[in-house]
Amino acid sequence: MSTQPAHPALLIPGPIEFDDAVLQSMGHFSESHVGPGFISVFGDTLSQLRKLFQTTDPASQPFVISGSGTLGWDLVSANLVEAGDDVLVLQSGYFSDGFADCLTTYGAIVTQVKAAPGSRPQLDEVEKALSAKNYKLLTVTHVDTSTGVLSELKKLSELVHKVSPDTLIVVDGVCSVACEEIAFDDWKLDGVVTASQKAIGCPAGLSISMFSGRAIERSQTRKTPPSSYFASMKNWTPIMKNYEAKKASYFATPSPQLVRALHTALTQILDKPLAERFARHREASDRIKKAVAELGLQQVAANPDDQAHGMTAMYLPESVKPTDILPILGKKGVVFAGGIHKEIASRYIRFGHMGVSVLDPSRNDIDKALTALKEALAECGHSKA
Repeated sequence: MSTQPAHPALLIPGPIEFDDAVLQSMGHFSESHVGPGFISVFGDTLSQLRKLFQTTDPASQPFVISGSGTLGWDLVSANLVEAGDDVLVLQSGYFSDGFADCLTTYGAIVTQVKAAPGSRPQLDEVEKALSAKNYKLLTVTHVDTSTGVLSELKKLSELVHKVSPDTLIVVDGVCSVACEEIAFDDWKLDGVVTASQKAIGCPAGLSISMFSGRAIERSQTRKTPPSSYFASMKNWTPIMKNYEAKKASYFATPSPQLVRALHTALTQILDKPLAERFARHREASDRIKKAVAELGLQQVAANPDDQAHGMTAMYLPESVKPTDILPILGKKGVVFAGGIHKEIASRYIRFGHMGVSVLDPSRNDIDKALTALKEALAECGHSKA
């Protein structure tokens, strides 16, 4: 049982509930970021990330930098594209649009393959776009947190390598890493950016990413300098290499406490086969989605093949507004999130189910949430006909 003070179950799509041991790691005494104790932990953490992303290629490079998941967009935009480069963005929601905005800020010329809310671009549409122009980079949001839409990566990568082999493939995995499978090497990905506070199960504050040797080479052979100082791979790559080799290094101060928490979280994740972790998230997701359907609710992601396994976005009945039901859920000890997709925000809510809330058998977060949802809908005057 958790020793944390009693609190509402945080079941939004991040930050998620955290394991006691992870939180306790945050209480480590202050230490030097270039001292031997921290260097050892940070080096091990970077090596652990190779296992999480499923890469054994020594040319691949993990990065752990203080910042939010959004910093990953800046790493990509500042290092892998230059002003005037064409970039293809596969749009499946709010966060896909955000990645496009970030790329545009750095001078990229962005083309979007757009999908209606709750769906994703199809492979034939992507092939058509790739055949029309030479793109330096393609980005795909693996799970768009605004809609719960899951994008398929393996077949997408195969298509890109066939039609436009020089185009780098970069994945926004903020809401997917550690609850959806990502086979970095096997799927020939060039970049995956994520954050600490979602399925990895560590408090917010770390930008986490993995880049291929091809992507690192692209960053090193660009014609112009990186267009950011803090997000420069030129500045960060030697630091990460040194830490992983257990050597003191410095560019900007990391957070020793957060890195220790991440090390604890990754140790827990890698203690069991990743395939088992992904399967348990799928099982919980199937159960939740079945319960949502039995309550008469429709998912934003209508196609089962497009539905994420770490969150569920659901439309409310026409008579119920998010501002009606979310406070009721809160009083029942459950925190869900409102909608943020600009076209449908007032019509749906989001239920995050990843990490310890799914994996820790001593918790009853999921049961509590489903009961609270049923009761809250009833209190709002909705019952399935």
